[in-house]
Amino acid sequence: MYNLGHTYLTFWSPVINVARDPRWGRIMETPGEDAFTIGKYSVNFVRGLQDVEGFEVTSDLNTRPIKIASCCKHFAAYDIENWYFSERFSFNARVTEQDMVESFNLPFEMCIKEGDSTSAMCSYNQVNGFPSCADPKLLTQTIRGEWNLHGYIVSDCYIYQYLHDNQKWLNLPKEELVAKVINAGLDLECGWDHHDQAILAVKQGKLREKEIDRALKNLYLVLMRVGFFDGMEKYDSFGTDHICTQEHMDLAADAARQGIVLLKNVNNTLPLNKDIHKKLALGGTHVNATDAMKGNYAGTQCRFVTPLNALQADANVTYVLGCDLYCNNKTVTGQMKNATSGADATVLFMGIDASIEGETIDRRELLLNPGQVSFIEEVANASKNPIVLVILSAGGLDVSFAKDNDKIGAILWAGYPGQEGGRAIADVIYGRYNPGGRLPITWYPNNYTESIPMTSMQFRPDQELGYPGRTYKFYDGPTVYPFGYGLSYTTFNYTLKANPTKIETKLEKYQKCLQISTKNSATSPQCPSAVITTMPCNETIDFEVEVANIGKVDGSDAVIVYAVPPEYVDGAPIKQVVAFDRVFVGAGKSQVVKFSVNVCQRLSVVEKTAYRVLPAGAHKIVIGDSSVSFDVDVELVY
Repeated sequence: MYNLGHTYLTFWSPVINVARDPRWGRIMETPGEDAFTIGKYSVNFVRGLQDVEGFEVTSDLNTRPIKIASCCKHFAAYDIENWYFSERFSFNARVTEQDMVESFNLPFEMCIKEGDSTSAMCSYNQVNGFPSCADPKLLTQTIRGEWNLHGYIVSDCYIYQYLHDNQKWLNLPKEELVAKVINAGLDLECGWDHHDQAILAVKQGKLREKEIDRALKNLYLVLMRVGFFDGMEKYDSFGTDHICTQEHMDLAADAARQGIVLLKNVNNTLPLNKDIHKKLALGGTHVNATDAMKGNYAGTQCRFVTPLNALQADANVTYVLGCDLYCNNKTVTGQMKNATSGADATVLFMGIDASIEGETIDRRELLLNPGQVSFIEEVANASKNPIVLVILSAGGLDVSFAKDNDKIGAILWAGYPGQEGGRAIADVIYGRYNPGGRLPITWYPNNYTESIPMTSMQFRPDQELGYPGRTYKFYDGPTVYPFGYGLSYTTFNYTLKANPTKIETKLEKYQKCLQISTKNSATSPQCPSAVITTMPCNETIDFEVEVANIGKVDGSDAVIVYAVPPEYVDGAPIKQVVAFDRVFVGAGKSQVVKFSVNVCQRLSVVEKTAYRVLPAGAHKIVIGDSSVSFDVDVELVY
């Protein structure tokens, strides 16, 4: 597209903010609620965009050629759009240093240090009273200093305007505000409103030429690395023949298939059988979805394969249109009830779209529109066969009414599956693809939103205020569906093949043992913990898991490995993801998956002091839903 003059070589992606609250509108742009998983996603995303074969590692990263330039965004503690009287342009995120290190910073640290992203974008909001884009601690000390960014730091768009007009930061005149932001470490503003103020700041001596030189150097090094000035021979021939190829469309379909999560499947309602389910009744909000399948920031699609398009190739289809997001048309409901009465199976496509969740739009509740709920229940009651419910959304929904209704036999969550979404959904419904997706977010009951304001930023529960915890790490209340949940058309069994029971972790000669927060009356080991940044951190937990497919259908399984900290540690996560892998296993066969978990990096916890420490004692390694686990005794020794 660049060679044809339709785009540039820098892309401000990926979004890697943690989905802290289920109401956040931009969950559709994120990989989920687990900081480590997001970090792994960001590294692969950035490497996929940037790496040129043969130049993945170089001695001087400032000279490493890249295909196109990426950007980790939005730093830091950004996840509120517009919730009641709080909006992103002026919101002050009051964040503990513990949460910053543990959750908000980790994906960005991994994106820059392991992914070698060439850019980071600072966010609109303030963090503890200081604008993210004007904070030298966040920009110069952390991104460029501690994480060693090889590239440039850019603001979210029109940041000077929002700092001046919305935040009225320090009540500074515009030229002094621009100078402070650039001096803090910003290299580039997304926008073009304040050039004159920057020139005035230079004339007044508030902005020095060396700071402008620094910014220009950071920007032009990236342009050189991406071949802006002299091209990159390996890619110069790419053109029309390389766009919207069948290979690309197949890849889009495969991505959509892998992302579909089977949430409910009573009595094997799915997959449908083409020899039995010859007549389908289709309806609902998204039965003929096009733009809704894209989500946002999607670019121009090659084509659309809607659910209706795809399923018409599998069966004799009767379809009913007219059920919008509110679905209050009783005539349409009546038509759908008539259609389902003569069908072998009925599939309803419901959910929300980017008009309800997205950039600038936070939700206030987690429910489907009442009109949709009524439509689903009336059609289900009229149907002679169990209903298949397909949900399009990014954030979680409280669909307890459907989960608990026996007339609704199966529920699929398709996210926003893109241009090939209908094709992917049809492949899952008719069993050409066995779903293996897992929920990257917790699906909370709707009353969760009544128990904690979105503006409360902390992850751990607050007993004084009665606030529950956030994400699977700290929330232990009821869920509609938990993080990591997902069914299959087959059954997988896990068996541990090899695992250690004790690990001795070496400390440096003069390293101190640190006390750690302990629960009431709990006894800690003689050397309770040590700060991992001063440890060699060479020890690993190496183990093998045999994944056996004991069903009759081939399928892939996402093996998720969690670590549970020692019981005596106060304020630690309930559990945390430390590794994951996806494996394809044929029916009646098995595969062995090998894991190697770095003890320091993955078994460590962030103390109230914000130090990341490795606790001594009995850690538990849990595979999947806790059916298989083993203890590892970590001892800190000199």
